[in-house]
Amino acid sequence: MEQVSWNDIQEFLRKLNEMTGKRYRLPTEAEWEYAARGGKKSKGYLYSGSNNLDEVGWERSNSGDKTRPVGGKKPNELGLYDMSGNVWEWCEDDWHDNYNGAPTDGSAWVDSPRGGRRVLRGGSWNYYVGRILRSAGRDGPNASNRFNDSGFRLARD
Repeated sequence: MEQVSWNDIQEFLRKLNEMTGKRYRLPTEAEWEYAARGGKKSKGYLYSGSNNLDEVGWERSNSGDKTRPVGGKKPNELGLYDMSGNVWEWCEDDWHDNYNGAPTDGSAWVDSPRGGRRVLRGGSWNYYVGRILRSAGRDGPNASNRFNDSGFRLARD
């Protein structure tokens, strides 16, 4: 799924949870990064699954300027595909410029009241810049923004 805002995803999740009786949600920023880095199986790669971005990530020079089908590159240590590049992925957290004051238990960092910006992780096909596509790459646009290079993956409680 691509070209959706954080707000669109909340409506989708409400309907999905209602239909299934289960609790799906966006991952927290901490969960997303842990998964991108390979969890307990991590080998310390710069990108999700390799130090060579071309092995694991779709970016401007290899994507044909569009979102690619999932699984066309190598997975990371946990078997997860496309966590570096392809599409930015929304997380549950509100945007903060740094991690000073962030929860230490992996929960979402949510302000009260909530601000208008949310966290995107992983970079996308629309970037050449490797640092954006690193497992640590992040951005914080408005929750209502829809980008042609943003999407999401789900977590389940």
